[in-house]
Amino acid sequence: GYDHKKGLNKFLTSWRNSDDPSSGEISYSLDTESGMSEFYLLKSGLRAHRSGPWNGVRFSGIPEDQNLSYMVYNFIENSEEVAYTFRMNNNSIYSRLKISSEGFLERLTWTPTSVAWNLFWYSPVDLKCDVYKVCGPYSYCDENTSPVCNCIQGFMPLNEQRWYLRDWSSGCTRKKRLSCSGDVFTRMKNMKLPETTMAIVDRSIGVKECEKRCLSECNCTAFANADIRNGGTGCVIWTGQLDDMRNYVGDGQDLYV
Repeated sequence: GYDHKKGLNKFLTSWRNSDDPSSGEISYSLDTESGMSEFYLLKSGLRAHRSGPWNGVRFSGIPEDQNLSYMVYNFIENSEEVAYTFRMNNNSIYSRLKISSEGFLERLTWTPTSVAWNLFWYSPVDLKCDVYKVCGPYSYCDENTSPVCNCIQGFMPLNEQRWYLRDWSSGCTRKKRLSCSGDVFTRMKNMKLPETTMAIVDRSIGVKECEKRCLSECNCTAFANADIRNGGTGCVIWTGQLDDMRNYVGDGQDLYV
C-alpha cells in the first residue's frame, strides 16, 4: 500500500528468475491516483493486469481471494495510509503473498502437515480476459464467448475490419448518441468494474440515489455500488470511457451502463 505521512509506496517485486533473488522486471503496486485505489501488475513498467477496486470483501478483479475462516482481509483507506492487509486467525497456519518471476501474484500457505509451501491461488488466472485492456473501450471480455471480446449492449465495434480480425484494441462506440434526457441503463451482471481513473466515489448514498445523480450529469457513463456488503452501499460514477472490463460466472457485481 501507500503511507501518506512518509510518502512511502510499499510494493512487491519479483526475483529476476527462480535462481536469482535480485530484483526482477515484475512488480505489484497500488495506484492511489484513481477514484478508487487499485493494484496493478507491472511488467517492465507497463500495466499487465488490474486488481479492480476493493468492493468491501475483495478486489473485484481477483475473485480467487475468497473469505476463509482462518484469514481476515482488510483494506484501509484514510488520510494516513491506503493498505491491503491480512492476518491469520489460526496460529498454526502461515500465508504469504509473492510476485513470481513468471508474472503472477501468488498466495502461498503452510499448514502443520505441509512439507512445502502450497500454492493456494494465483492471479491473473485467465490469460485472455485478465490481460489489461484486452478488449478496448466500451467492451468486455467473456471467456465463454467466441470471440471473447463483446461490445456493451447499445454499442458496436469502432473498427469492424480490425474487430473481426480479432484486434480488439480500438474497442466499441455508441450506436446512438446519448440525449441527456430519457436515457436508460443496461444492467451488466457479474462484472469486474471498469478502471476507476475517471470515477467519482460517494459512500454516503445508495444505488437509487446513485442512478439519479448519474442521470443528472450528462457526462456520466456508468454507475455501481462501491461496497457489495449488506445488499450494496455507496456509489461509484464513471464520467469517461469504460476500460478493462470482464464478467465472471459466479462473482463480480452489477454495473449499470
